[in-house]
Amino acid sequence: MARSARTARTALAAGVAVGALTLGACAPITTELPYAPSDGTRVDFDDPQVRGLNLLVIATEEGGDGNLLGALANNSGEDVEFTLTASGAAPVTVAVPAEETVYLGTDGEETLLSPVATIPGGNLEATLEVAGQSEPFYLPVFDGTLPEYADYLP
Repeated sequence: MARSARTARTALAAGVAVGALTLGACAPITTELPYAPSDGTRVDFDDPQVRGLNLLVIATEEGGDGNLLGALANNSGEDVEFTLTASGAAPVTVAVPAEETVYLGTDGEETLLSPVATIPGGNLEATLEVAGQSEPFYLPVFDGTLPEYADYLP
């Protein structure tokens, strides 16, 4: 009797292992999906030549200035202008030359969003526009609590 129980457990374990391998083979390869690899938001358009990457705001308080961080990529053959509009703030327009990426809020050059209409830890409803296309998204707001963002406070 003990031998048949051991055989049954072995068969069950083998069945679970085969089932896990089968289900794993059916799962999509998530590393092939576009995603924001950090705390910011990725904004994709119908035209894959233009996009916003890792967009976020660093601010000390609601109602104050916020430093907009991230990148705007233009892989097209023409210069474009991106316009970011966030709830309660003045629009921010950034020119991006053809075949270039502009990094926001780095290298000592701040791109200010003012005023920031939510507390750090919240999300702003925002829209990014370029070349006649418009995409709504949520723009996360951080403060200097995380050491990697402390140097970017406005």
